[in-house]
Amino acid sequence: MPRDRSFFTPFFACFILAIVLACTKNREAHTTWSVYRGDAGSTGYSTLDEITPENVNQLEVAWTYHTGDAREGNRSAIQCNPIIVNGKMYVTSPQLKLVALEPGTGKELWKFDPFVNSEATGVNRGVTYWEKGTDKRIFFSAGPHLYALNADNGSLIPTFGVAGRVDLRDGLGRDPSTLAVWATSPGIIYGDLLIQGTALGEGYDAAPGFVRAYDAATGKIAWTFHTIPQPGEYGHDTWDKDAYTQVGGTNSWAGMTLDEKLGLVFVPTGSPAFDFYGGNRKGENLFGNCLIALDAKTGTRKWHHQLVHHDLWDYDLPAPPTLVTLHKDGKEIDAVAQVTKMGMVFLFERESGEPVYPIEERPVPKSDLMAEETWPTQPFPVKPLPFVRHNFTEDDITNISQASHDYVKAKITGARRGSIYTPPSTDGVVQFPGTRGGAEWGGASFDPETGVLYVNANEIPLLIKMKAMEMSDGQLLASAGEKVYTLNNCTMCHGADRAGTGVFPSLQNLAKRKKEDAVRTLLKTGRGQMPAFPNISATDKDALIAYLFDKKEASAKPANTPSQPTTYRYVHDGWNALTDQEGYPGVKPPWGTLNAIDLNTGDRLWQVPLGEYPELIKKGIPPTGTQNLGGTMVTASGLVFVGATRDEKFRAFDKKTGKLIWEYKLPAGGYATPATYSVDGRQYIVIAAGGGGKVGSPSGDAYVAFALKK
Repeated sequence: MPRDRSFFTPFFACFILAIVLACTKNREAHTTWSVYRGDAGSTGYSTLDEITPENVNQLEVAWTYHTGDAREGNRSAIQCNPIIVNGKMYVTSPQLKLVALEPGTGKELWKFDPFVNSEATGVNRGVTYWEKGTDKRIFFSAGPHLYALNADNGSLIPTFGVAGRVDLRDGLGRDPSTLAVWATSPGIIYGDLLIQGTALGEGYDAAPGFVRAYDAATGKIAWTFHTIPQPGEYGHDTWDKDAYTQVGGTNSWAGMTLDEKLGLVFVPTGSPAFDFYGGNRKGENLFGNCLIALDAKTGTRKWHHQLVHHDLWDYDLPAPPTLVTLHKDGKEIDAVAQVTKMGMVFLFERESGEPVYPIEERPVPKSDLMAEETWPTQPFPVKPLPFVRHNFTEDDITNISQASHDYVKAKITGARRGSIYTPPSTDGVVQFPGTRGGAEWGGASFDPETGVLYVNANEIPLLIKMKAMEMSDGQLLASAGEKVYTLNNCTMCHGADRAGTGVFPSLQNLAKRKKEDAVRTLLKTGRGQMPAFPNISATDKDALIAYLFDKKEASAKPANTPSQPTTYRYVHDGWNALTDQEGYPGVKPPWGTLNAIDLNTGDRLWQVPLGEYPELIKKGIPPTGTQNLGGTMVTASGLVFVGATRDEKFRAFDKKTGKLIWEYKLPAGGYATPATYSVDGRQYIVIAAGGGGKVGSPSGDAYVAFALKK
């Protein structure tokens, strides 16, 4: 029987028009880069399509801007994802100066230095823009302060907070002068609110990681969400009764994501402190390691999912979640995707919080540390499957050479191996993929036209060994100082033996190189990537100085002082990467990868090594990938751009196949997320080349912008 064309023709015409209008609206929403990681959904996606797989090899450097303030060696980094808004590009420098540039030329327009007459500390990953009428502001964090600047000229807004800034240590319910609090990632704007997370110390005396919303005009706190619930609040019973007065952490340091239509802000949190021992914080520990949906206007919890119960592995949620729309079982689902250090992707429906794919609670091993009560199960999504390996056995030991294999095998003799949730031990544990594994703060990018998520990942094992510390001080000041050194996580950077690492300096024989007063000042102010330590009391500081300067005879307290009952806390010997004798990761390659995951089906489409060691290539070893820090960007034209790798290259991949189709050697490592924008019809791609940081390559001071040859 013939079809009735009089019905189908207008029906399909309307249907096609609706699709076109929807696609047009979607594309218009991704033509700018005015928010950290591209948009409030943290998609890292752009519809700009002048640069394509066919012409990407014609990219050239359009301009380079040098900040001029990189530190010597590898002591500084740039991790900033630029935003382009208000006719300007806003970036930060290695020493955390805020700079406005002309987007088409890289010409400096103005510069703001928050550390005049003092030492710069920390890193910054981006800034936030807000406007209301003619009032245009940039919000920017440096040290313990959040600044509000005039977006046009860089002057402080005197009516914001106190003389243009607020102190992030205020409003946490504890003495601000004793807290180490700062922010590495920018906040997010909802109406006239700036919703801001913080970074904290990771020792036993860490500050609490409450999330605050600030009035964008005045700087006053509009609401606070207690990530460590107070008495009477939901989740308080998931902790020891009085833990909320002492335990810190559970902070949102990685940045947040906003669904403006639903009025929901999605908050990823980190682990409670101390990261590797929870004998003093028994229970599930809400809201540690959670993805939380909050009412952006009031801070009221709408839903949450804890992705690691009672964390003992430093498995912070490391990146902002990504707003995605996928098609499953014939339905269109607005969801939020959270990538993790464990190399898993958790998907939840945005409004309800219901998992898109089933999540199973699976049993995990128990701890044998004193007073520790491991949570018996951990959540695993059935789909997507992990994008990194989850077990370390003898078969996984590096095979790049027999010498490397034998060296690593001997190094881990006696250490425990197994799954990602093998608990810390005094025997030592090979933690894999480790705290540097899986996804990092660069996060994922998402292509809304295909439903594919792109994420770069690390597979770098750690060798973590725990030690019980007696909390009674004994007679010697240096002995007490060793406890201060260890409990404040100085071991993280300088090692348990104070020998330093390739990134952070040795503290051995310090008396030959430094004055005591200089070290005291450094503990007070911080410098570079070392934060300040206001949490260390004057007494503990004396003890720490005695330990660092090897004052082995100094007394901590008078003789014959009555002894106190011995108590213990566990510490570890540092975030030590498991490497071979030449410094390469101690696991079989790949060590770094780029992954494409179809969220519609939960299937991984492809995985390719990301980065290479030229010297290993010369030996005939296929590309291994390298440790990578920084994120991806995907374009409608068919490209995935990523820097991030230790070999200092900036690369473009075909988003359909994972084929490498362009690369460029940057002046320093591009350990940041790129951005793209258009000026006068010409598309640009810009990335920070700051090197340094945890990767340990030489520091740089450049922003490099690319465009097609004219």
